Amino acid sequence: MKLVKTTLKSPLGDIILVLDGETIVICEFADRKQRVERQLAQYYSDRGVTTGDCPAAITDVFDAYFAGDRDALNGLKTAPMGTDYERRVWQDLKSIKAGLTDSYGGMAKRLNSSARAIGRANGRNPIGLIHPCHRVIGADGSLTGYAGGLERKEWLLRHEGAILDLGAKA
Repeated sequence: MKLVKTTLKSPLGDIILVLDGETIVICEFADRKQRVERQLAQYYSDRGVTTGDCPAAITDVFDAYFAGDRDALNGLKTAPMGTDYERRVWQDLKSIKAGLTDSYGGMAKRLNSSARAIGRANGRNPIGLIHPCHRVIGADGSLTGYAGGLERKEWLLRHEGAILDLGAKA
């Protein structure tokens, strides 16, 4: 069965989704399409990819999230491809509730790993937003590392109510 690549509009720019039926295998901002192509080549080279429409049920969930339902993405079906370790890290990201953050060190303790390894795995997360790597910050509260860009990370955290006073620190 072919994968379907589709594009959704968002306040942060277009989002590319790659679907296997109704399961999301890739979710990336469209200006990061080289990441999408790398994932497709590495993990799905034996599958055809066609362009198509996004199922209304998935579009509705993203619309709800960007309209303010910060938990809307939680119910989406995902199946990211990566190493066993990466998938374990990405699954753990889903335990960080909207409105909260965790640190790389905190995740490392929980997963019996290192902060650097957690950072690497987060940087390879092919399903940003849904496996919310934007909720992982530096131990000092800094907004370090986000493949979609630090401006988007800040926007997402503000949108979810996790940080409300970044401007006041300036």
